[in-house]
Amino acid sequence: MHVDLLITNIGQLLTMDKKGPVKGNDMKDLNVMEDAAVAVRDGKVEWIGSSEKATSIQAVRTIDAKGKLVTPGLVEPHTHLVFGGSREKEMALKQQGVPYLDILKQGGGILSTVNSTKETAYDDLLEKALFHLDRMAMHGITTVEAKSGYGLDKETELKQLHVAKEAGEQHPLDLVSTFLGAHAIPPEFKENPDAFLDEMTEMFDEIKDKDLAEFVDIFTETGVFSVEQSRKYLLAAKEKGFGVKIHADEIDPLGGTELAVEVGAISGDHLAVASDEGIKQLAASDTIGVILPGTSFYLGKDTYSPARKMVDAGAAISISTDFNPGSSVTENLQLIMSIAALKLKLSPEEIWHAVTVNAAHAIGRGSEAGTIATGRKADIVLWDAPNYMYIPYHYGVNHVNTVVKNGSVLYERQAIR
Repeated sequence: MHVDLLITNIGQLLTMDKKGPVKGNDMKDLNVMEDAAVAVRDGKVEWIGSSEKATSIQAVRTIDAKGKLVTPGLVEPHTHLVFGGSREKEMALKQQGVPYLDILKQGGGILSTVNSTKETAYDDLLEKALFHLDRMAMHGITTVEAKSGYGLDKETELKQLHVAKEAGEQHPLDLVSTFLGAHAIPPEFKENPDAFLDEMTEMFDEIKDKDLAEFVDIFTETGVFSVEQSRKYLLAAKEKGFGVKIHADEIDPLGGTELAVEVGAISGDHLAVASDEGIKQLAASDTIGVILPGTSFYLGKDTYSPARKMVDAGAAISISTDFNPGSSVTENLQLIMSIAALKLKLSPEEIWHAVTVNAAHAIGRGSEAGTIATGRKADIVLWDAPNYMYIPYHYGVNHVNTVVKNGSVLYERQAIR
């Protein structure tokens, strides 16, 4: 056999090769191959087997894994990738106990990012987005979802979506775009949020015609959009051919989890205060819960999503950074894996499902990303770790040794000695 790339002497190989999202107790079942090898040809996985059998394979390039852990590329199912500015000055205010509404009145909060995004030139937003994608790639992420939502008007929302599309064309990582125009209520629509939602709905045709987004999302929360408003908006998006997502039950248990199931959303995200009934419905549905523990961690909250209860109930969950400038400022999904272990009480086996196969299904890429399987795209990560349990255990650092994207080496850690 002649191949382009051969990775051999793998200590532990996680293929995550499972059909459909992995739910409930099945997330505890992790098939591990030891002393394995993977062969790649024309950007796809050609063969998987033992290192012993790989000795007969001729390769243009061979990587000796030297007993390292090898997994699929991580999948990042919830980010706010494209935005202007930053909000580091707010950290001191939060530490002083200044309420978020007071920060808003001082020109901070989400409206600060909205203003910065409006004022930032297209090319500068693109350069910034590419920078963040580089960081994600170096941390083992090979597929990324990116939301708009820092425009809150037609012009800036479209600017964000165009930036995301071009970033996906320029960067090696695969990018999945989501329209989150209904992220907040702009001040000029504070007394008439329905009119704002009508304005965002009117953008659906242009977004669809220009292929600027695959999904439509909305923030269902007290002070933002109600369950009734969200239902109408998401159903209108589905009628236009979009998949739908929902920011749900982050602060108050309004029934957003139940709404995600009702409208057939591909994912319900946050779910920090999901009700028992919502968890029951989630477990009985095809909707994936995307859990964002980094947000609770960064905001200093004591309440985390009941991910343990969700898995025990039989739901499929994923985890994500929620990378954004206000409430979770990190591109490091490995750190979130550690927080998921420490705060969500998820096992290493459950966590690996949540950042690979389930994350891929949460953004409509279950047939392309999140697994290592023959005939599938070769998105592979070699880790400086002896086993899969080590990554969430040794927290706060980057364990990536090598990232392979579409069969080509995208990143390699360089020794400094």
